[in-house]
Amino acid sequence: MKKKHVYFSLIILVFVFTISSFKATNRFELVKSLEIFSDLFEEINTLYVDDIQAEELVKNGIDGMLESLDPYTVYYPESEIEDYKLMTTGQYGGIGARIRKVDDYLVIQEIFEGSPSMKAGLKPGDAILEVDGNEIKNQTSYELSKLLKGTPGTAVEMKILRLGTKKELTKTFNREEIKISSVPFHGMIDEEVGYIKMTSFTRQVSDELQAAFLELKKEKGMKKLVLDLRGNPGGLLVESINIVNLFTPKGTKVVETKGKIENWNKEYKNINKSIDEEIPIVVLVNEGSASASEIVSGALQDLDRAVILGKNTYGKGLVQTTVKLKYNSSLKVTTAKYYIPSGRCIQEVNYSKKDKNGRGVKKPDSLRLKFKTLNGREVEDGHGIQPDVELDKTPLNYIVKSILKENHIFNFINEYAAELDSVAIPSEFKLNSNVFDEFIQYLENKTFIYSSQTEKNLDKVLEKAEEEQLLDYVKTDLEAMQKKLNAKKIDEIRKHQKEIEKYLKKEIITRFYYRKGNIEISLKTDNVVNKAKEILNNQTLYKSYLSN
Repeated sequence: MKKKHVYFSLIILVFVFTISSFKATNRFELVKSLEIFSDLFEEINTLYVDDIQAEELVKNGIDGMLESLDPYTVYYPESEIEDYKLMTTGQYGGIGARIRKVDDYLVIQEIFEGSPSMKAGLKPGDAILEVDGNEIKNQTSYELSKLLKGTPGTAVEMKILRLGTKKELTKTFNREEIKISSVPFHGMIDEEVGYIKMTSFTRQVSDELQAAFLELKKEKGMKKLVLDLRGNPGGLLVESINIVNLFTPKGTKVVETKGKIENWNKEYKNINKSIDEEIPIVVLVNEGSASASEIVSGALQDLDRAVILGKNTYGKGLVQTTVKLKYNSSLKVTTAKYYIPSGRCIQEVNYSKKDKNGRGVKKPDSLRLKFKTLNGREVEDGHGIQPDVELDKTPLNYIVKSILKENHIFNFINEYAAELDSVAIPSEFKLNSNVFDEFIQYLENKTFIYSSQTEKNLDKVLEKAEEEQLLDYVKTDLEAMQKKLNAKKIDEIRKHQKEIEKYLKKEIITRFYYRKGNIEISLKTDNVVNKAKEILNNQTLYKSYLSN
């Protein structure tokens, strides 16, 4: 019974830290509800036919309660504290690898440079069979991740199947503190234009960005900047303010937060001297750019300090605060909305109102308000950051999309790269002329890619012929038709050779130069980056986007 009350106390703690701010009537309703819940929990624990898992039951109750609020208010028990630590610091204890599902296996998708995985000789494509004697078959990626994460210095034993060679290997090595850089790549994309990629807003990311910026400016001669926030889900509010501070004057208002509790009503201004208030900047965003990414891109847009290029951002104008609870658990709770310099809040979904499916309701166009940037340009609230120049990445052809979805390029390179000791650096790397032909041969032996309507109908004819015992009469003709259709597929694939070769290159480079290499080799064929260069290298065009 004591254990039950220990777990139940966590629920109490989720609420108690705000009780003092409630009006008397609300405080009474809160205490009343908690007492009812406590009685209910005790009766279930006493009367339920089977033994209950108290911790799991309470966790499910907390998750259900918080889910009714918004997707960003989350409880982290001690067992998930590594996930929380990764989110806020970019650090965790583990082996330094990303995992993905391929066919019937959980395999290593990516190795982090300098990580225990790299030192142990693990490679992308290695299928994980066992971890510390635990069979991985039928486990999810999340379950496997929990086995691999742990206290730095503790040993982990992994049994793997090297898919490229079909050899089973056992690797024993120690976990380490893994630091995932939020600025995984920076470099020059022409003689004057620098490029910096940011993937999250963890602690001290502004220092990482500043160091990258100053290196490009002082050592590489950078005169213009592309800041890539595409796919960046955000993170710490203070880091977004620090980053805007790098490029705007001291004393400039960056963001304001407003919440139910007066303490959350704050105005944030730059408190430090900037590092460069003149350099032309293009910020890249898309629908995956959220929260802190939207503060940076939105503030720079409102202040007419940068041209925003890409797709409309996610639309998350909510601020979360982390509250430490007992037993090494934490609560991340939405405490305020933020408003960027023009005065607009870009939050798109109203979670206080729900539709019939229990989802938050989007702000209708008719209720969106107009605001002005520093130069008088018109901007709207309520639906993320609208780019000054809207441009999407070139959409994938359906054949290429199918090849990627079925992991054919990933699996092929597992075999191909197994024969390579090294490759040229990303800026000099060229794909061997016979690699594409080898890939075509690889595909010809696979059940692959996509099924046309003709093929689907042909399969039905085969099934019907077998059912009616006519298969022997038509089998040869139908198989000949199938071969012709497969040949047609190969012809279609050859039409998209350049696009497919782009992904073959990325897979090869990632195995030898890790994430930095992947980003660097992708830049040459990225139409959004090329558009950013075009804007920056035409200062008349650049300035026209920032003028009224």
